Amino acid sequence: MDIQLNGSTRLYFVVGHPIKQVKSPEGVTHELINKGLNAIVSPADVHPDHFPAFVESTKNMLNTDGLIVTVPHKITALQCCDQVTDRAKFIGAVNTMRRTAAGWEGDMLDGTGMIQAIKAKHIQLKDKRAILAGAGGAGKAIAYELLMAGVTELAIFDVDTTRQQQLVERLNALGQGKVIAHDNDPSGFDIVVNATPMGMNGDQSAAYLLDQLTAEMSVADVVTSPEKTPFISKALELGCTVVMGTEMFVQVRDLMVNYLLENGSGHGDMKHDAA
Repeated sequence: MDIQLNGSTRLYFVVGHPIKQVKSPEGVTHELINKGLNAIVSPADVHPDHFPAFVESTKNMLNTDGLIVTVPHKITALQCCDQVTDRAKFIGAVNTMRRTAAGWEGDMLDGTGMIQAIKAKHIQLKDKRAILAGAGGAGKAIAYELLMAGVTELAIFDVDTTRQQQLVERLNALGQGKVIAHDNDPSGFDIVVNATPMGMNGDQSAAYLLDQLTAEMSVADVVTSPEKTPFISKALELGCTVVMGTEMFVQVRDLMVNYLLENGSGHGDMKHDAA
């Protein structure tokens, strides 16, 4: 990777807190360079108290063309955008922001990336029963896209029961499939997805009752470090079809790059003011 670093270099930031777990800076920098840009992606460790001020400051940094937003800023980022896609507005979160003539525009691509990673493993979603752990920003995005992909039933588990129920009600309003609140027992489901941080950085816990996983299930995890979380390790041991967080990341990375490099007109869904 031949990185240029001079006065013409375009800047992108991956913003989170903590930030050491992210893999985006190298991968997205590589993809931008492959597309002929003089660009670099830098990690930015920004405390939640200062995230809105950070975003505002980048508006005046005219060689900054985009922000990739990670934990815990995805929900706050929505309110920091001047306009967002319909998808991001429904989900209530943003993970990618690009500079346009109207200011910062945001979209939420985690869900689409996960669906692409699942389909790349030839896992069928249409008319299947799925369970998802995690009703945060990534969880909402994945839940939305699972319904759009045609699952007939979607169960949501979250330790925050208020947040869990709110997501269930919003998803049911789409009229795309049956959505229910559930516990962490995956028994009887075809697809089992973890959208929580459990298993990250050596954490031995898991969102699900691992003893209830069975070989015919397909499982997917958002955690990228380590690749083999306790959840993924158990699924591999059983012979499940598995989508690791790193495989989702590759799909999300490519979606992010394409979004960042578009000019902000005619992209995907209709765009709305973020407020």
